[in-house]
Amino acid sequence: MERKVAREFRHKVDLLIDNDAEKDYLYDVLRMYHQSMNLPVLVGDLKYVINEPSRLPLFEAIRPLIPLKHQVEYDQLTPKRSRKLKEVRLDRLHPEGLGISVRGGVEFRCGLFISQLVKGGQADSVGLQVGDEIIRINGYSISSCTHEEVINLIRTKKIVSIKVRHVGMIPVKSSPDDPLKWQFVDQFVSNPGDGKNSVAGLASSGGKNHKEKKVFISLIGTKGMGCSVSSGPTQKPGIFISNVKPHSLSAEVGLEVGDQIVEVNGMDFSNVDHKEAVKVLKSSPTLTITVVTGAGRELFMTEEEKQRDEYRHEMERQELMRQKRLALESNKIVKEQQEKEKLRKLEIAQKAAEEEERYRKEMEQITAEEEKLKKQWEEDWAQKEPPKPPRTVAAEVHPPPPPKHRLDLDAQDHRVADDLNGLNLKESQKGFQKYVADFDPYTMFSPDQIMGKDVRLLHIKKEGSLDLAVEGGINSPIGKIVVSAVYEGGAADKHGGIVKGDEIMAVNGKILLDVKLEEAQATLTKAWNMGGDWIDLVISVSPPKEYDDEM
Repeated sequence: MERKVAREFRHKVDLLIDNDAEKDYLYDVLRMYHQSMNLPVLVGDLKYVINEPSRLPLFEAIRPLIPLKHQVEYDQLTPKRSRKLKEVRLDRLHPEGLGISVRGGVEFRCGLFISQLVKGGQADSVGLQVGDEIIRINGYSISSCTHEEVINLIRTKKIVSIKVRHVGMIPVKSSPDDPLKWQFVDQFVSNPGDGKNSVAGLASSGGKNHKEKKVFISLIGTKGMGCSVSSGPTQKPGIFISNVKPHSLSAEVGLEVGDQIVEVNGMDFSNVDHKEAVKVLKSSPTLTITVVTGAGRELFMTEEEKQRDEYRHEMERQELMRQKRLALESNKIVKEQQEKEKLRKLEIAQKAAEEEERYRKEMEQITAEEEKLKKQWEEDWAQKEPPKPPRTVAAEVHPPPPPKHRLDLDAQDHRVADDLNGLNLKESQKGFQKYVADFDPYTMFSPDQIMGKDVRLLHIKKEGSLDLAVEGGINSPIGKIVVSAVYEGGAADKHGGIVKGDEIMAVNGKILLDVKLEEAQATLTKAWNMGGDWIDLVISVSPPKEYDDEM
């Protein structure tokens, strides 16, 4: 089994990493982890080679190589990619803005990612996270949109609908010509006080720097507004305030150079030309003007201001590079790699024989444990329950499967007061297996039952309802107990380790491979309502699916 896992892991590495030096680095840090068993150091080292979203599946491929007792901590330390989309709605006219900053776009050869959230703002309140990739805005896919087109799309409606999926990484780029790099969310350096500090097209969409405001101007008895307007260039269309006279009416109401006029007296200024804009502004003695503050400031900057802005960006870039150098220098693996590179091949040759001997002893131990469990099962249950004959599946058309049932497992019936005491289950019922320290769920089943399956043991906290729906059963076309839905907010959803399509193989030690749907539902209900704070599920993970562009 271990050799098969190792072969699959090497295949995944060859598929996702082309650079031989990076491959050697990955294998070396894994060997060092098995010597030191320092999991936080391992995850930190892995992030230097798993440095882009396309390589994130390597975290999942490495998981089977981690000892069972460390896998929970490993899951907590490694980034989580969501399999499903999340949709939220934000009010564009909210006084505090959207409370979100984004970076990326097709011109940077990457998607659009949330790079900053205003703490306590709209986006933060609805559950958006830094590292979320925006998939759709107002129902439109933005996979081929530039950064500026996305910002304009956000401004088209009062209520902005956004669909995201969590990736956990941020694109980093100084200019369109520089190579694209990525940083994990916990490594990303951002100044929360400045919404325009992006090195990859960061734009504050409704934050304090680019928020909409409405002003009221009465021209009765005055000589005019005291400002000039200009049309923006092709890459930044719109009507912008290009000059404001000191002490003028425009200055008094707070209009500034670079403000974009988006509406005058209810008329949308998104697609009007300069001549029509001037005509509208002069057509009425009273004006209600909506502007986006500072949206076009860079269009009217002086050379001195541009130099200061370029200097500030350069300082930010150098700060990022400095922090990266510090991180590399503080990583002891880099220095150890330089010292041990000459001895690496010799160490591998010397350890090959030791590894082979260790594998042989472990396989003998596993075989002995399997024989012991088989003998124990025969002694306890062979006379009580004869083995069922194998089932033959005929190539025939089956009737439609029975309707799915949602299990409402409210933990109210506590009539059974057995203390589960962690994973130590008494072997007092038919089909049960004992859980002990470092229990391997693979040992519960025969080789034929687990062939080709990724079997995992889940330890789910009993909080509220399990909110899990199942279907199938031995007498159904599916032939097994399968998760048909995981309802949001339930204990299964909060745990995050089980999704639609996963097979439930055992509950609290009771094997469910040859049971009907009703028996499986009754077993789940009883396990949830009996004493103890946890429920233990052994599942077979469904094969991973490509991300869908719909919820």
